[in-house]
Amino acid sequence: MTDLTVATDLTSPAGAMPSLQRKFEGRALRSLVLTTLVWGGALLASVPLISVLYMLIMRGGARLSLEVFTELPPTGFETGGGFGNAMAGTFVMVGIAAAIAVPVGIMAAIFLAELGPDSKLANAARFAAKMLTGLPSILAGVFAYALVVMTTGTYSAPAGGVALAVLMLPIVVLTAEESMRMVPKIMKDAAYGMGCTRSQVIWKIVLPTGLPAILTGVMLAVARAAGETAPLLFTALFSNYWIYHDGGLAVMNPTASLAVLIYNFSGMPFDNQLELAWAASLVLVMIVLVVNVVSRIFGKPKY
Repeated sequence: MTDLTVATDLTSPAGAMPSLQRKFEGRALRSLVLTTLVWGGALLASVPLISVLYMLIMRGGARLSLEVFTELPPTGFETGGGFGNAMAGTFVMVGIAAAIAVPVGIMAAIFLAELGPDSKLANAARFAAKMLTGLPSILAGVFAYALVVMTTGTYSAPAGGVALAVLMLPIVVLTAEESMRMVPKIMKDAAYGMGCTRSQVIWKIVLPTGLPAILTGVMLAVARAAGETAPLLFTALFSNYWIYHDGGLAVMNPTASLAVLIYNFSGMPFDNQLELAWAASLVLVMIVLVVNVVSRIFGKPKY
């Protein structure tokens, strides 16, 4: 029996349907209390985020100008300057990392989701990918230092790209695998029923259908890589010069990045460098925010 009362409006015309009103039950009270607690927790959790964004906008936004995007970092007691080379270096190293992690990650996800999902190799690879998601970023830097820096004998953009690729790879693999698993089985069965081979089903059905979710994983991995500092301290170090000079990219030299510039300038006793550190922090946060928003917009699955 449901706990309902029938309230009849005496002023309503004859033949009108009576309205049903639910009494104030205990479970309704619990629902109201829990909803209030959830909203309160969400608002409380947003306070640090809003305060950080406010501080970045107030302190970093005041220094933003065309100059900071086009000039090199100042030294010591110099005034002015910018972090244009750090932005260029960040884009180059993240691009190198994406060029390594995305193809490898998607091919690994195809094997995990379609070719051998229950094999021992797939289980081991899936476990390793999950373990890598919790890998401290500084260890990725140590790995790239031993693999690339010690081999080439110099800090460089490729070394930084390899370190960032190690951090991006598990995110790409796991999100791509999950997106492929979410493709409805009936679509694949229909393709097999029409005589398609397994490779045709993967390239014509599974990948195009799961592409939005795969792009979401790629963009989230890019957002994480763009904000990493520790791996770049071991691999790319820093530079006060442009990565592009003498008619080409000087990738096999120490390379500047926004994250390392913020790390370096935030500890200096000069107001000019501190202001640039705040401005670079705001730019880096905005880059990560834009990447995340774009991933949400284009990450809606088509199935």
